[in-house]
Amino acid sequence: MLAVYARSFSADDPLSGLVVGERPDPEPQDGWTTVQVKATALNHHDLWSLNGVGLKEAALPMILGCDAAGLDEEGNEVVVHAVVSDPSWSGDETLDPKRSLLSERYQGTFADRVLVPRRNVVPKPASLSFEEAACLPTAWLTAYRMLFVRGGLKPGDSVLVQGAGGGVSTALVALGRAAGLRVYATSRDEAKRSRALELGAHEVFETNARLPGRVDAVMETVGRATWSHSVKSLRPGGTLVVSGTTSGPNPDNAELTRVFFLQLRVVGSTMGTRSELAALTELLDVSGVRPLIDRVLPMEQARDGFAAMAAGELFGKVVFTR
Repeated sequence: MLAVYARSFSADDPLSGLVVGERPDPEPQDGWTTVQVKATALNHHDLWSLNGVGLKEAALPMILGCDAAGLDEEGNEVVVHAVVSDPSWSGDETLDPKRSLLSERYQGTFADRVLVPRRNVVPKPASLSFEEAACLPTAWLTAYRMLFVRGGLKPGDSVLVQGAGGGVSTALVALGRAAGLRVYATSRDEAKRSRALELGAHEVFETNARLPGRVDAVMETVGRATWSHSVKSLRPGGTLVVSGTTSGPNPDNAELTRVFFLQLRVVGSTMGTRSELAALTELLDVSGVRPLIDRVLPMEQARDGFAAMAAGELFGKVVFTR
């Protein structure tokens, strides 16, 4: 079958280890099902894998990809949940110390077919296209959990989204607006700020600019470059939800004095559960909100999508189709 896979690692030239070619079909096993992939979405996780982050050399060659929408063995339209927990684990899959993502221990979704645990498939609403549904399991699920599970936000609350433009941040803006939040967004890029307004942000600002008022929560995926601003933007008792550090994990100033004096909450968030993915698909079904897709490419042209992500030339998701 056709697949997009990592053959080797390179920190200097990660795309040098990327191959689009033939790989063996998945072999059936008890408790798992094969999904025929109709669409799959690119994430930074896939680019990091080519750097050797989260992927061991002994696992190579590894088919990349965490997200997929397609058809299960009975022909049902499904969305794949990317978090694979231990068979003995029950409850929140993201807390399982033995969990992994597809494309780490198990072959990923950038292929004609992917093998996943049966409990990892969620029905796809007919109102969502395969391309739209493929965007949900990583970026949009991460945003959903950040806002409503870890952030605990409710209609009328205010939220700052740092770094508008990526898959998670565009999802945060769209979901926040749909849920009745007052949404602020930042970006260094004027064009991305304009797009964030079109997506639903109430106001947009340059990175680290002063806001009209302090917010109930900040969604932080940037890290070092925006950390101090995130802490300073919170009202007393506010919540900073962290799910990424694209500019680096070590801030110049951790702002610990503000954290304790203003009794701020700093919480981590990663991915989401299968039940949260099901709730997210239902939210999109009834609300009409749809993922922002930057471009759709046939899987044969996957390298172009990786190159665009590496260059930071995206606003929204890259989707590969079969």
